Amino acid sequence: MMGLMRVRVIGPSMEPALRNGQVCWVGRGRLRPGHIAVFVEPHRPGLVSIKRIVRREGAGWWVEGDNAEMSTDSRVYGAVAESSFLGRVIWPRSTPIRG
Repeated sequence: MMGLMRVRVIGPSMEPALRNGQVCWVGRGRLRPGHIAVFVEPHRPGLVSIKRIVRREGAGWWVEGDNAEMSTDSRVYGAVAESSFLGRVIWPRSTPIRG
């Protein structure tokens, strides 16, 4: 990915941090737990998803939606390979959710 990428959130999986229809700016940067990241879904290669990074898991990252009841995430498909990530949300900034 070069420079910044604009993405629109589709669906409620990241509420309350990000809402359906909201526009976000995604940029390159080091991924860390608490960041919201954009990646190509491992079980559906044509689909790009936006989820919160929870922890490092092997050669990838465990990701979860903030709205667990409305999210398909690592609880379904496991860790996401590092190479699948396109970047992290840099705007709007959100407060990490801690369990």
